[in-house]
Amino acid sequence: MCEAADTEVKSFSFDHVVTVDNIQSFHPELLQPLTESISGGYNGALLICGGASLENMTPLIDHSIIKQVLTDLFSRVLSQVKEELFISVSFLQFYPDGSAVDLLSPNRETLKRVAHPVLGSLIGGLCEVCVCSAEEAYTLYETCRDTLKANPGSISSRCSSLFSVAVEWKLHPEEVESDVCRSRLQLFSLAGGASRTDLRGVSPLVKVVEETQSEATTSDKILPSLLNDALTGNSRTVLVYCLHPQGVLDDETPSALALAQTVRSLVTKASVNRWFPRATEQMIRDSIVDQRAVMMSQGGNDVHNTIRLAELTQNLQIVKDQSWEKRREESKKIKDKTQSCRTPSIHLHSRDSRESTNNMKHLQIQLKQEMEKHIREGKGNVEKVQERVARIQQLREALREETLKNGASTEKSDLCQQSELEYSKAQERRTQLKEDHGRLIQEEVEKMERDLAQEQLPTEGPRRELLVLSGERRVLVLQMEALRDEAQQAETDLQNLYQKHQTELHCLREESLQVFRVFRQVCEEQRRMSEHRYRSVLLEAVQDAVYLSAQNQQLQADNRQLRKALGELKDTLAVRGDPTAELSSQLQ
Repeated sequence: MCEAADTEVKSFSFDHVVTVDNIQSFHPELLQPLTESISGGYNGALLICGGASLENMTPLIDHSIIKQVLTDLFSRVLSQVKEELFISVSFLQFYPDGSAVDLLSPNRETLKRVAHPVLGSLIGGLCEVCVCSAEEAYTLYETCRDTLKANPGSISSRCSSLFSVAVEWKLHPEEVESDVCRSRLQLFSLAGGASRTDLRGVSPLVKVVEETQSEATTSDKILPSLLNDALTGNSRTVLVYCLHPQGVLDDETPSALALAQTVRSLVTKASVNRWFPRATEQMIRDSIVDQRAVMMSQGGNDVHNTIRLAELTQNLQIVKDQSWEKRREESKKIKDKTQSCRTPSIHLHSRDSRESTNNMKHLQIQLKQEMEKHIREGKGNVEKVQERVARIQQLREALREETLKNGASTEKSDLCQQSELEYSKAQERRTQLKEDHGRLIQEEVEKMERDLAQEQLPTEGPRRELLVLSGERRVLVLQMEALRDEAQQAETDLQNLYQKHQTELHCLREESLQVFRVFRQVCEEQRRMSEHRYRSVLLEAVQDAVYLSAQNQQLQADNRQLRKALGELKDTLAVRGDPTAELSSQLQ
């Protein structure tokens, strides 16, 4: 029960009420019957709403509800269907202006709702990714949710989303052409509140329920049509509405309870989805042949017949696109494109790194060989020694340059490219943020003008003035929020750029210090080599001097011995009276 501001007491009844502590308790009563129906061939939808309360409970809902539903669905389907089975997932993001974006599409193709006479409501241009397990499906769900949260500012809190799981299997797998049973699980996450005064926007569920009650024509946009099918069409639907306990006194809680009560009173028309692809294709082909015959008989100038032929051709193409082989090929292309966007830079970097490492190893081997040769053949021709020293110096210089290129230079280049990329991304985020805020404010102004036009009040009066002031207040609040978000985004970008600048400055400082260290090491090595060479030359000179001195002394001793022997020979000749000795003495 709920007591409104005018003291009117209202009562509401629901199938189940849980809290955060016992959120798992409604699985047996609500969610398990839903997954059981889907595994039996019915379409199922799970609508999760709550406005600001939903934002705070998103992690808990993802883990306790979404993951549990996917696990239960895959467990039931895989246990029942043992033969051929096809399971695919898709993810749509809906902006406040009603536009839709396919987060799994690499090319962001245009989406369009298509009504098929046999397959029902479909979305043209939607990309599907084949999955084999609940873990793979939940991983894709988390990835898309992270992409959704990456929207700048407060846009992510205003965006709704739809995660769909399509399950198809053959009823007679032993036959080549068999009937196919197809079911679909739709997980809606709807942003906005149930009250018209909610500054975060109104939930799209409110607009769809109002159109359903007034039997008005449903909007041609994708999200309202999907919600209308889930609430009144071929589907078994469960609504989970999150409420904050402290919000009982505001206008949101009574509005949310009344909205949930209204949704509970709506009746769907669920039925098992079975179709025969070959028979459907043949039926459409026959209709095309008949339509062409009619156009030929009438001359082909009737616009109605032309439009009818185009519709039949489109329906035939949709049936062809439902082929499992074709959808598996498209899914593989999407996965390959996603992987190729991440791996080229990694491959290029690894290839350059391997080449640089090989060059360094080659230079180190050559330097080692030259050093060993220089040590082994240190003594020798002066020109050869100088040539080896010059070659060693060249190898050291080449090794130093290769080391710098492989280390700090690569890091510097990467940081510069990363800084430019971060700056462009930040600028793009701020531009997108301004555009989104401008669009939201313009929508609020148009909404205010429509409300004033619908009220049909006199041009002057307190009631009209109150409505105008209320609308202007909402616009001003949106403008203030937009300015605050833009300022916060700019401050965040500035802080990130400052951190990047500090990192680059630190890397440049480290690179300079490393260059000086290498230069000092080279200088020290040159000094040691020169000192070693000069010491070797000095030692050789001393050794040569000692050797020459010893040789000189030996020659002098030999000379003395020769002189002594010559004197003795003279004396002997003189005793014998040899005239030659006298002549020799005279000559001396």
